[in-house]
Amino acid sequence: MSLAAERVSWQVRDKLIVDGVNITVATGSTVGLLGPNGSGKSSLLRLLAGLRATSSGVVRLDDADVAPMSRRRLARRLAVVDQEVTTDQEPTVRDVVELGRLPHRPAWSPISERDRKIVESASVTTGVEDLLDRRYSTLSGGERQRVQIARALAQEPTELLLDEPTNHLDIRHQLELLELVASTDTTTVMALHDLNLAARYCQELVVLHRGRVHCAGSPAAVLTPAVIAEVYEVEATVELEDGRPCVKFGRPLPQIRHEHSAGSTG
Repeated sequence: MSLAAERVSWQVRDKLIVDGVNITVATGSTVGLLGPNGSGKSSLLRLLAGLRATSSGVVRLDDADVAPMSRRRLARRLAVVDQEVTTDQEPTVRDVVELGRLPHRPAWSPISERDRKIVESASVTTGVEDLLDRRYSTLSGGERQRVQIARALAQEPTELLLDEPTNHLDIRHQLELLELVASTDTTTVMALHDLNLAARYCQELVVLHRGRVHCAGSPAAVLTPAVIAEVYEVEATVELEDGRPCVKFGRPLPQIRHEHSAGSTG
């Protein structure tokens, strides 16, 4: 086991956003978090990363509770890539990628030769080596996402958490980005909207619905017409292509009013 949530809940005032979630992420696997808007995907990722304290339950990293761990210690293991990163500063791409080395450097120490080599390696892996002297603000959405993954890889993480990494990207850049993530030697958890991309790039899927785990398992076990109807409220047909499900959507189903305490975050 690499990363696990044990009956994890999180609420804001009287709104329950994540509700008693249990998941286990095996070392070296790629797990996709699925669910409609408001299902709790982003919130769960932040709980797994230790960026947010649970209201109840425990997040464990190699059997150790992440709650008492320092941010520096966690950042030496876990790297997070958010949907979109903005800054009021004008850093270069090199500055952004070098941020990944901060957890490994003593406070106020200059960047070392080893740090530079790791930054260069992460930049080459993500294909941003020719952008290092560019201002981050001048990059396209796809380029920024690659830079953020380079920054994450420069942390030398064993676990990589990504929140909608393909958001705002065209199809080519979505595929390039997910091929890149799949090629990394990390345990990966990523929130995704596109069911077919999730089926293609994830070994296991966890479907969240109103803050709870609706189902979990292999893509073929999870992506069924019944599950899609229950969670997304649309008709769908599912065919297997090379052992992976391919979802084709039909009509929206009549909306059902649900009485549930989960909120609308994530």
